Amino acid sequence: MKPALLEVMRMNRICRMVLATCLGSFILVIFYFQSMLHPVMRRNPFAVDICCRKGSRSPLQELYNPIQLELSNTAILHQMRRDQVTDTCRASSAMSRKRRVLTPSDLKHLVVDEDHELIYCYVPKVACTNWKRLMMVLTGRGKYSDPMEIPANEAHVSANLKTLNQYSIPEINHRLKSYMKFLFVREPFERLVSAYRNKFTQKYNTSFHKRYGTKIIKRQRKNATQEALRKGDDVKFEEFVAYLIDPHTQREEPFNEHWQTVYSLCHPCHIHYDLVGKYETLEEDSNYVLQLAGVGSYLKFPTYAKSTRTTDEMTTEFFQNISSEHQTQLYEVYKLDFLMFNYSVPSYLKLE
Repeated sequence: MKPALLEVMRMNRICRMVLATCLGSFILVIFYFQSMLHPVMRRNPFAVDICCRKGSRSPLQELYNPIQLELSNTAILHQMRRDQVTDTCRASSAMSRKRRVLTPSDLKHLVVDEDHELIYCYVPKVACTNWKRLMMVLTGRGKYSDPMEIPANEAHVSANLKTLNQYSIPEINHRLKSYMKFLFVREPFERLVSAYRNKFTQKYNTSFHKRYGTKIIKRQRKNATQEALRKGDDVKFEEFVAYLIDPHTQREEPFNEHWQTVYSLCHPCHIHYDLVGKYETLEEDSNYVLQLAGVGSYLKFPTYAKSTRTTDEMTTEFFQNISSEHQTQLYEVYKLDFLMFNYSVPSYLKLE
């Protein structure tokens, strides 16, 4: 059965769930975000106030005001995904009195493409390298043509892409209102295992070993050797999980972006994302974005078989040695991501 069809079947079950806990709801007072009184509203499909480039239709017009009046299955699926985010945000907001105002520094993950009126919130370990490559092609004005010719390390150089926090407040407001905003998400624990494998099991990631590995081993490993404390290059997954659920960790500093929640990276309860793409339907969703941007005829999402990709089966194996208590605590950390993006509780979890 296709992932998109499975997703639709899960919608009715998950959308009625009420959050038992929440990570805090936000309000925004200076940007074009949803207010607490009117969270994540559907756009009027007949609205005419969307600006576009002269002589062409903007991505927002293509999405919400299609030339063909009959909605496609793809359009319906993406409306359901938007609705799922809306319902989860409303439940979270109703359950919490915590409020926080976002500042421009909270927008550093939102990459802006002026030419095609796009805003992409990148989430590490969800194909963000290839999407940054695509954004470099889209914003390069002819400098690049093939995204796969751009080295991966160059795609992550911050100077190569402009992010929303670099604009003035009025400019931020205008772009949030007029540009099509999208992000890509992934099953939270699969993404977490992918981050662990990449940052803690690869010998070349010495910067992560030094900054995080040494700290994790010092806190979580009894009788650690001096070599382990010095190098930090042999962190066990159980130790990584214990570090994530440790209240001291969350008080000390925000999570690193590679294991931070999508909720905290992209603020989907405050920024109305027009499209929520999924790793499970990556190629299809990516090419839909490119089609709406008017470049689908000559630019496609890069496809290649990655033999080292973290799979659901692999994730299951990693969680076998995690106690049910720690599994439950970890699920609470990522619960909003599970609910907001319609991911079922993994069958391998032993929640208390």
